[in-house]
Amino acid sequence: MINSVIRVALVDDQALVRGALAALLALEPDIEVVGEAGSGDEVVALVERTRPDVVLMDVDMPGRDGIEVTGELVRAGTGIRVLIVTTFGRPGYLRRAMRAGAWGFVVKDTPARQLADMVRRVHSGLKVVDPALAADSFLAGESPLTPREADVLRAALAGGSVADIASAVFLSEGTVRNHLSSAIGKTQGRNRADAARIAQENGWL
Repeated sequence: MINSVIRVALVDDQALVRGALAALLALEPDIEVVGEAGSGDEVVALVERTRPDVVLMDVDMPGRDGIEVTGELVRAGTGIRVLIVTTFGRPGYLRRAMRAGAWGFVVKDTPARQLADMVRRVHSGLKVVDPALAADSFLAGESPLTPREADVLRAALAGGSVADIASAVFLSEGTVRNHLSSAIGKTQGRNRADAARIAQENGWL
């Protein structure tokens, strides 16, 4: 006999992914999907309305990303445990997510039964991380970028001019050039666009 049901909320900007996860988890007798959201900006309202035990959270979404929202839920003292489920198994994402207070980090191609077991483990107070991602994170090391360099590269992803980047991050154009030059050197990129790409692929942004 099942003594308790784990209440799960799904947060992913792809409706098909949310539907697939909901259908798979519905097959588990001790897991109930109580709500869904399609962007980071909807999460706070979702958890207030549905009171889940565990949130399965994507990273890249419209509005605030899943790691930022995870940190907000933790700081608010909700007691909700977040399991990051993402397409992008980037070492930097893993490090950032765990620092933000996530209880686990897995990729979306994780087998359904294994994902359900991870939900149970997170709910019981255990942390779970895809072993391959953990190894990659260890090998990749910490981000070499300062917070300001990361901000500048993040703004550079939009492809604007130095003036556009300076306006976006509230810095002078000269300071932006200095940060870009430093970031290009640290990432060993060919130019600012390449440096931004490398930083994004490593999950440093």
